[in-house]
Amino acid sequence: MPKRLRLTRRFPVAMTEDAFRRLRRFAAEAGLEEGEALSFLFEHFDSVTDADTLGHRLRLFKAELPERKL
Repeated sequence: MPKRLRLTRRFPVAMTEDAFRRLRRFAAEAGLEEGEALSFLFEHFDSVTDADTLGHRLRLFKAELPERKL
C-alpha cells in the first residue's frame, strides 16, 4: 500500500528566480503543485540526481555563491 502524501512541514525557502522558474516548470509538466514537486524531488533525491556530476555542480555553485549574494 502506498504511503499517504501528507504535507506536514512548512519552512521558509529562499531560491533564485531561475530555480523557482525551473521548479514551477517541472511541477506544471508533472501535474503537481510546487510543494508536491519539492517533496517528490527530495524523497527520490538519489534516483533523480546524477551522482557523478553532483559533486562537481555543487563545487561550482559554492564557488559562485559569494558573488551571487552581492
